[in-house]
Amino acid sequence: MTSMEQSRPERRQGQAVVRGRLVPSSTHDQRLLARQGPSDWVHMDPWRVLRIQAEFVEGFGQLAELPPAVTVFGSARTPDGAPEYRQGRALGQALAEAGYAVITGGGPGVMEAANRGASGVDGAMSVGLGIELPFEQRMNDYVDLGIEFRYFFVRKTMFVKYSCGFIALPGGFGTLDELFEALTLVQTHKVTSFPVVLMGSEFWGGLLDWIKGTLLGTGKIAPQDLDLITLTDDVDEAVRIIVDADRARSRQREEELEAAAAQYAEPQ
Repeated sequence: MTSMEQSRPERRQGQAVVRGRLVPSSTHDQRLLARQGPSDWVHMDPWRVLRIQAEFVEGFGQLAELPPAVTVFGSARTPDGAPEYRQGRALGQALAEAGYAVITGGGPGVMEAANRGASGVDGAMSVGLGIELPFEQRMNDYVDLGIEFRYFFVRKTMFVKYSCGFIALPGGFGTLDELFEALTLVQTHKVTSFPVVLMGSEFWGGLLDWIKGTLLGTGKIAPQDLDLITLTDDVDEAVRIIVDADRARSRQREEELEAAAAQYAEPQ
């Protein structure tokens, strides 16, 4: 790599890549959420709606034929060879062998590990849903299908819509954001039969203690809300939780269809 390539800034913007002087000083999310002048929003935001709509259309179109999938979250800062990286790779492989596509944020670290594990299984699908950031984070090399998004909320919709469960390995603010958004969607019944698994009892144990002692202890959540989270250190157990929930959802769907058919067949 030349010194010029090393020094030139680079930014992904949806499907485009801009470099050098074309890199803006802010991201699309920053500009969307920034407070505008008295009348600027009248002229700018309606056009942003069309771009947001286009991102939804692109995501839905690319992922429509995806097989049953599981999203794996975790730190982008985990180096290759770390215990969490090895666990992520083993998890990606186990999910793929169980017949699931593996979705990550498409970046390095644990995301790369899960994509890498899945990509080594014949016939498996390894997916990365990237995001425009102020600093460059390239799509990892183990992604079969990669989609770049400008807006976090569009990307989050894709994670939820096309996954039948979330598995979170140790991570930072991004992982916590996705984790608690998933828990909120399940708690409020916006999604159903959606398992949320935490892997790494040493890492997540303190958080769960705080949830039990502070949130539950002060009445901020109900006792049954604790059942929304499963903590494990075992890859096989994590995959089994996903498979069992998937089968339960399929049985429920079949029962609902049979009940609807029986009701339709009854004499009116």
